[in-house]
Amino acid sequence: MSRMADLDAAIAELRKCGEAIISVSDALRTSFSTETEQPVPPPLPTIDQVRALLAEKSGEGKTKEVKALLNKYDAGKLSGVKPEDYPALMEEAMKL
Repeated sequence: MSRMADLDAAIAELRKCGEAIISVSDALRTSFSTETEQPVPPPLPTIDQVRALLAEKSGEGKTKEVKALLNKYDAGKLSGVKPEDYPALMEEAMKL
C-alpha cells in the first residue's frame, strides 16, 4: 500500500471510532437522563434563618402568634423545634 492509501485507511478507522464513541455517549445520555432522576430536595433553612424570620414577626407585634407557632411544633422555644420542621414553620410564619 502507498502512504496515501495507508493514511486514508487510518482516517477511515478513526472516523469509525469517533462514530462508535458518539453512539455510546448517546446511549449513556439516554440511560442516565435527568428526567428519570429524583429531584434534589431544597436545603433545610438554618436555625438562624428561622430565628431571623420569627424575630421580624415578633417585631411586627405578632409575638403571641410566634409563640403559638413554636408551641404547635412541640417547643416553647426555637431550639426545641426539629430541623426538619423548619420549612413548615417558616412557611406558616411568613403568613402571619
